[in-house]
Amino acid sequence: MIAASEKLSVKEKVGYGLGDTAANFIFQTMVVFQLSFYTDTFGITAAAAGTLFMVVRAWDAIFDPIMGIIADRTHTRWGKFRPWILWTAVPFGLLGMAAFITPGFGPTGKLLYAYLTYILLMMIYSANNLPYSALTGVMTGDMADRTSLSTYRFVFAMIAAFIVQGLALPMVRFFGQGNNAKGYQYTMGILSTLAVVCFFITFFTIRERIQPDPAQRSDIRRDFADLAKNGPWITLFVLTVLIFVAYTMRGGVMVYYFKYYLGREDLFSLFNVCGLGAQVAGILLCKPLSMRYGKREVYTAGLFLTVVFQVLFLPLPAVPGLAIAAEMLRIFCYGITVPLLWTMMADVADYSEWKTGRRATGIVFSALVFGLKVGLGLGGGIGGWLLSLYGYVPNAAQTAHALMGIRMTSSVFSALPFFLGVVCLRFYTIDTETNIRMTKELAERRRKYAAPGAPAAGA
Repeated sequence: MIAASEKLSVKEKVGYGLGDTAANFIFQTMVVFQLSFYTDTFGITAAAAGTLFMVVRAWDAIFDPIMGIIADRTHTRWGKFRPWILWTAVPFGLLGMAAFITPGFGPTGKLLYAYLTYILLMMIYSANNLPYSALTGVMTGDMADRTSLSTYRFVFAMIAAFIVQGLALPMVRFFGQGNNAKGYQYTMGILSTLAVVCFFITFFTIRERIQPDPAQRSDIRRDFADLAKNGPWITLFVLTVLIFVAYTMRGGVMVYYFKYYLGREDLFSLFNVCGLGAQVAGILLCKPLSMRYGKREVYTAGLFLTVVFQVLFLPLPAVPGLAIAAEMLRIFCYGITVPLLWTMMADVADYSEWKTGRRATGIVFSALVFGLKVGLGLGGGIGGWLLSLYGYVPNAAQTAHALMGIRMTSSVFSALPFFLGVVCLRFYTIDTETNIRMTKELAERRRKYAAPGAPAAGA
């Protein structure tokens, strides 16, 4: 049985969800517009932008695990992970603006500025999003409530996605009046301010409940050794990399698809809004489907159908209406899978505690968030390199070869990592039966070490 104190109120779920609204005001802009901003507005080549994304991920390989260690060893009256939402809110907003400013430097100066601001932005993203994601594992131990919490999270993330993907380009045009550099600066100023406000709301409306055994001693070497022997974690790490490689490859190239292949950049916002509406519908189906059929099974089916509809973009003629209809089918299937990755991350943290008797939520999530960042870097890098390989030239009529590169990247190339993810899920061993058993046994252990009169899961 799950203690009543672990059950989450709607207010707390909404408060938690607003944290991903905040992050996605900046994250969505990075995924959808960062590459095109760098090539068409900021003024660096697609190949240089691709290399930039990869170099930053190399640094993330060092920083993300360090951040996980720090988060696990944070002790405040607010908990381990919650205070990081407060501490990083304003820096995140400021760096979100800085990464989309075009300074009046020469080519070398611009490239150095891009490296500096992007590295700092990714570091603050880790310091914010890693503890935020880990909160899923410590706000409640209830399996259904965790899935519900992740559903709220991604519904609210879609609010930011609607705003960014539907309004960002019109805002850039409105504020820039022909000067896109100025337009991006004002647009990101507004979005970053909204992000900071939402982060504050998140901090003040949530709390942590699940704590490690008070007798557990800090042992970084053992924490990482436990991780290396955690089969479900390894599977989920590989899956996370693959998902975000595909997500970023396709997300970064679709603006080119509309601008150069369809010749209707003005419809790109409509394309995004229609797709996001379908994605929200998919997200809302996630909990009932996963409770009935199991998380792994639903994830596998949803991801496979995503592959099918994504590949169909290759033979599509240059008709915007067909692209919008195909995207709604594709992203509806993908939406069903979106909350599951993060719910399964929390399950993997539980699995580690269940098997070893030690809880290291921050390290488990830091390694998986690192996988996310690797995926973002590889996806952005591969996307930029493919454009360069196929002969893309910014702000010019594209050759047939360059157009084929854009079409292949939006379909077959970016669908391949999704398909590999389908294969990867067959090795994920935490099924519904294991999850139920694990939840019950962990709840019983926590009751044994909870202080007299304290909630079973820890205050």
